[in-house]
Amino acid sequence: MEKVFSLEQLPETAQWVWEQAGDIKVLALHGEMGAGKTTLVHALCRSKGVTDVTGSPTFSLINEYAAPGSGRIYHLDLYRLRDEEEAIYAGVEDCLYSGYPCLVEWPEKAPGIFPPETLHLYLEPLNEGSRRLRIGRN
Repeated sequence: MEKVFSLEQLPETAQWVWEQAGDIKVLALHGEMGAGKTTLVHALCRSKGVTDVTGSPTFSLINEYAAPGSGRIYHLDLYRLRDEEEAIYAGVEDCLYSGYPCLVEWPEKAPGIFPPETLHLYLEPLNEGSRRLRIGRN
Protein backbone atom coordinates (compact mmCIF):
# COMPACT_ATOMS: atom_id res chain seq x y z
CA MET A 1 0.00 0.00 0.00
CA GLU A 2 1.42 3.37 -0.96
CA LYS A 3 0.46 7.04 -0.77
CA VAL A 4 2.14 10.23 -1.94
CA PHE A 5 1.25 13.30 0.09
CA SER A 6 2.18 16.91 0.71
CA LEU A 7 2.45 18.77 4.00
CA GLU A 8 -1.02 20.18 3.41
CA GLN A 9 -2.39 16.63 3.07
CA LEU A 10 -0.86 15.47 6.36
CA PRO A 11 -4.12 15.44 8.40
CA GLU A 12 -5.86 13.26 5.80
CA THR A 13 -2.78 11.07 5.48
CA ALA A 14 -2.68 10.52 9.25
CA GLN A 15 -6.32 9.48 9.25
CA TRP A 16 -5.62 7.11 6.33
CA VAL A 17 -2.72 5.54 8.27
CA TRP A 18 -4.94 4.86 11.30
CA GLU A 19 -7.54 3.30 9.00
CA GLN A 20 -4.89 1.01 7.51
CA ALA A 21 -3.66 0.10 10.99
CA GLY A 22 -7.07 -1.03 12.19
CA ASP A 23 -6.50 -2.80 15.52
CA ILE A 24 -2.71 -2.77 15.20
CA LYS A 25 -1.21 -0.73 18.04
CA VAL A 26 2.48 -0.53 17.11
CA LEU A 27 3.51 1.58 14.13
CA ALA A 28 7.21 1.52 13.21
CA LEU A 29 8.35 4.52 11.17
CA HIS A 30 11.32 3.98 8.87
CA GLY A 31 13.11 6.65 6.87
CA GLU A 32 16.31 8.59 6.60
CA MET A 33 17.04 11.61 8.77
CA GLY A 34 14.73 14.41 7.63
CA ALA A 35 12.24 12.09 5.90
CA GLY A 36 9.37 13.42 8.01
CA LYS A 37 8.93 10.74 10.66
CA THR A 38 8.43 13.15 13.56
CA THR A 39 6.13 15.34 11.47
CA LEU A 40 4.00 12.32 10.64
CA VAL A 41 3.92 11.28 14.32
CA HIS A 42 2.69 14.77 15.19
CA ALA A 43 -0.14 14.43 12.64
CA LEU A 44 -0.99 10.91 13.85
CA CYS A 45 -1.25 12.18 17.42
CA ARG A 46 -3.38 15.16 16.42
CA SER A 47 -5.78 12.91 14.51
CA LYS A 48 -6.29 10.94 17.76
CA GLY A 49 -7.10 14.12 19.68
CA VAL A 50 -3.75 14.64 21.40
CA THR A 51 -3.43 18.27 22.46
CA ASP A 52 -0.06 17.93 24.22
CA VAL A 53 2.97 19.40 22.50
CA THR A 54 4.49 16.59 20.47
CA GLY A 55 8.17 16.58 19.68
CA SER A 56 10.92 14.13 19.03
CA PRO A 57 11.89 12.13 22.12
CA THR A 58 15.44 11.70 20.82
CA PHE A 59 16.97 12.47 24.21
CA SER A 60 14.16 11.29 26.49
CA LEU A 61 13.63 8.16 24.32
CA ILE A 62 9.93 7.84 25.24
CA ASN A 63 7.20 10.49 25.28
CA GLU A 64 3.72 9.71 26.54
CA TYR A 65 0.72 11.75 25.40
CA ALA A 66 -2.84 11.80 26.75
CA ALA A 67 -5.22 10.71 23.98
CA PRO A 68 -9.00 10.86 24.32
CA GLY A 69 -10.44 7.44 23.56
CA SER A 70 -7.05 5.69 23.52
CA GLY A 71 -5.99 6.68 27.02
CA ARG A 72 -2.44 7.41 25.92
CA ILE A 73 -0.11 7.22 22.97
CA TYR A 74 3.59 6.41 23.26
CA HIS A 75 6.10 8.06 20.95
CA LEU A 76 9.50 6.40 20.95
CA ASP A 77 12.70 7.42 19.20
CA LEU A 78 15.30 4.66 19.23
CA TYR A 79 17.95 6.59 17.29
CA ARG A 80 20.42 6.83 20.18
CA LEU A 81 20.17 3.17 21.21
CA ARG A 82 23.01 0.76 20.48
CA ASP A 83 21.05 -2.48 20.44
CA GLU A 84 18.01 -4.44 21.59
CA GLU A 85 19.41 -5.04 25.06
CA GLU A 86 19.65 -1.30 25.64
CA ALA A 87 16.08 -0.89 24.34
CA ILE A 88 14.80 -3.51 26.76
CA TYR A 89 16.68 -1.90 29.65
CA ALA A 90 15.13 1.49 28.72
CA GLY A 91 11.60 0.08 28.91
CA VAL A 92 10.80 0.07 25.20
CA GLU A 93 9.25 -3.41 25.37
CA ASP A 94 6.93 -2.27 28.14
CA CYS A 95 5.49 0.34 25.80
CA LEU A 96 5.33 -1.94 22.74
CA TYR A 97 3.33 -4.57 24.62
CA SER A 98 1.23 -2.18 26.73
CA GLY A 99 -1.85 -2.34 24.51
CA TYR A 100 -1.64 1.41 23.88
CA PRO A 101 -0.77 2.90 20.49
CA CYS A 102 2.99 3.20 20.01
CA LEU A 103 4.65 5.27 17.30
CA VAL A 104 8.29 4.28 16.98
CA GLU A 105 10.99 6.10 15.05
CA TRP A 106 14.18 4.24 14.08
CA PRO A 107 12.79 0.73 14.79
CA GLU A 108 15.74 -0.84 12.98
CA LYS A 109 17.82 -0.17 16.11
CA ALA A 110 15.99 -3.00 17.94
CA PRO A 111 14.03 -5.02 15.36
CA GLY A 112 13.77 -8.21 17.39
CA ILE A 113 11.62 -6.75 20.18
CA PHE A 114 8.65 -5.66 18.07
CA PRO A 115 5.38 -7.59 18.15
CA PRO A 116 4.73 -9.63 14.99
CA GLU A 117 1.63 -7.54 14.21
CA THR A 118 3.65 -4.29 13.95
CA LEU A 119 2.69 -2.06 11.02
CA HIS A 120 5.75 -0.65 9.24
CA LEU A 121 5.62 2.79 7.65
CA TYR A 122 8.38 3.67 5.17
CA LEU A 123 8.79 7.38 4.46
CA GLU A 124 10.72 8.66 1.48
CA PRO A 125 11.21 12.32 0.56
CA LEU A 126 10.36 12.95 -3.09
CA ASN A 127 11.02 16.68 -3.15
CA GLU A 128 10.82 19.64 -0.78
CA GLY A 129 7.06 19.40 -0.40
CA SER A 130 6.06 15.77 -0.80
CA ARG A 131 6.72 12.35 0.64
CA ARG A 132 6.00 8.78 -0.38
CA LEU A 133 4.57 6.59 2.35
CA ARG A 134 4.62 2.83 1.92
CA ILE A 135 2.88 0.61 4.45
CA GLY A 136 3.80 -3.01 5.09
CA ARG A 137 3.54 -5.65 7.76
CA ASN A 138 7.30 -6.30 7.84
